[in-house]
Amino acid sequence: MGHLFTDRAEAGALLAERLRGLKDPVVLALPRGGVAVAVPVVRRLGGVLDVLVTRKIGYPAQPELGVGAMAEDGEPVFDERLMTSLGLTRAALEKVVESERAELARRVRVYRGNRPLPSLTGRDIVVVDDGLATGGTARAALRFVDAAKPGRLTLAVPVGAPQTVRALRAEADEVVVLATPPDFHAVGQWYGSFEQLSDADVLALLAKE
Repeated sequence: MGHLFTDRAEAGALLAERLRGLKDPVVLALPRGGVAVAVPVVRRLGGVLDVLVTRKIGYPAQPELGVGAMAEDGEPVFDERLMTSLGLTRAALEKVVESERAELARRVRVYRGNRPLPSLTGRDIVVVDDGLATGGTARAALRFVDAAKPGRLTLAVPVGAPQTVRALRAEADEVVVLATPPDFHAVGQWYGSFEQLSDADVLALLAKE
């Protein structure tokens, strides 16, 4: 199994070549990894770069397992099928949701301070991440943007699990993905360099644009 991309910057440059016909877009990166992909995208397309903060809602007994997600001040979006299979109710997740909402608010303050998101209504919006595994945070992000009534909503990612990409096509006007490997297990397996980014890394990337 070879890597598809050297790093997120290369993946973003390749992704930018596939994005066409967007007029003065707002490029919304999902921190943290999506920011490094989005920088070369906005350099190619022009427009505005900003972050759209999302948080996974984890299964309390196994926090790495996402049973839902939320974006900024949007409502939680749950994986109802997974919750049913786990015997989970929304009430059982209240403490997790409260904790993640607090962390989400903290990250919004770190990344944007008191500055609001740019207006999304009627604009071409591109939501960018470094890959799609379960797609929970991307789904929450797309629904948050869709509620703002954008002109055109595009999800752009370098790589994704085939079934996740298929499922998310219903959430956007267009999904642009460079590769959907059948042996997909994790986003990081397709990158030569896939280091974890810090808040400071995100701020440094945003400051360059």
